[in-house]
Amino acid sequence: MTELSPAVVALLMLGGVLLGVMSGYPLAIVVGSVGFFVGILILGDKTFPLMYSRIYELTLSYPLLAVPLFTFMGVMLERSGIADGLYDALYLWFGGLRGGLAISTVLFGTILAACLGVIAASVTMLSIIALSPMVKRGYNKAMATGAVCAGGTLGILIPPSVMLVVYGPMADISVGQLFMAAVVPGLLLSALYSTYIGVRCLIQPNAGPAVPASERAVPLPVKLKKLTVSLAPTAILILAVLGSIFFGIAPPTEAAAVGAFASIVLAIGYRKFSFDALKKAALETFRVSAFAMLIGALSYAFVGVFVSAGCGDVVVDLIMSAPGGKWGVFMAIMFIMFVLGMFIDWIGIVFIMVPILTPVAAALQFDPLWFGMMICVNLQMAFLTPPFAGAIFVCRGTAPSDLGIEMSDIMRGVLPYVGMVVLCLVLCAAFPQLILWLPGKMIVGW
Repeated sequence: MTELSPAVVALLMLGGVLLGVMSGYPLAIVVGSVGFFVGILILGDKTFPLMYSRIYELTLSYPLLAVPLFTFMGVMLERSGIADGLYDALYLWFGGLRGGLAISTVLFGTILAACLGVIAASVTMLSIIALSPMVKRGYNKAMATGAVCAGGTLGILIPPSVMLVVYGPMADISVGQLFMAAVVPGLLLSALYSTYIGVRCLIQPNAGPAVPASERAVPLPVKLKKLTVSLAPTAILILAVLGSIFFGIAPPTEAAAVGAFASIVLAIGYRKFSFDALKKAALETFRVSAFAMLIGALSYAFVGVFVSAGCGDVVVDLIMSAPGGKWGVFMAIMFIMFVLGMFIDWIGIVFIMVPILTPVAAALQFDPLWFGMMICVNLQMAFLTPPFAGAIFVCRGTAPSDLGIEMSDIMRGVLPYVGMVVLCLVLCAAFPQLILWLPGKMIVGW
């Protein structure tokens, strides 16, 4: 074993992770390798049982069973045709407004978020369905792609969100309460995105022209019927999952099973169910869940070595030394999470940073539920800020080639929405009840 100060070990481990990720290696391999080799260097033979016990503990975490169940629900719904007609209905209602199609895209993404909970699926669906109508009707490409990326990323915050399922066990917070706490901030973000689009298109009409009246000349009863028919399945699914949690009928893991079953029922109802579709949904669920659990297990083992070497105290002391009292420390945490989101996948950030930061929040006497939700809202920016920016790359990869969408268009388009996330954080800090009100109304605090 080598004698090194905890500060040097912390720098070595965190620096090694950032360097490895920036070099292009998969996050799971990077955190696992750094944790293992630094552990051997510092802890010697204790590294093996330490990392094994941490991996074993995580894989047996009961709340994390909801990850494959919610993933299956999202994948099955993506194949079920639940979105068919929904965008068209929103198009008829909002297309007459300047920026109406972009607002419809954000609202469409908000509704999908309550069904899918998987970023790649939401952004892909929005890119395929919504980009062409906007660009072909004269929308600024940055405006169109920004709405797609921002609307699609709401799926990682609005429940049922896989990120909230992962965050809960890491911070020892009820996943059910996290689900309820995320509802208002998620809807607030959707409202801020839509407001930005509306205001900008009033100032710059050419950025998002209104759809001609001839294209939306549909009687009101027909418009109401289309909207009702397209929203009804979504409402049933949300009630099945979130309603069962809110009213104390089932905890999140069991509610996830209900949602998975409901997704199969909806696929049958839309006549899109087949054993081939079930097989493909199951395989995709295995792939996504295995990816998340591999990163989670190795990150959790990494944190075990990190804390055992005394590095956790180093990070806590460093953060606590930030000027400005408790709010200065809080702003430092928010900045650190923002920077990490530019380089590391949210899964790694949650598994690595949350166990370290949770004691800091307790020492500062922040409500753990409020603090956790602020972290989750902050991580919305991780999907919109290069060089990682998962939403940007998904949008670029799935945008129809005939539209001529460039990476620069998407980057320009997402920047204003990063500002909207910051504004949401400010509002939630000024008015904590935006986060805490709904969880306080739960019948059972699962």
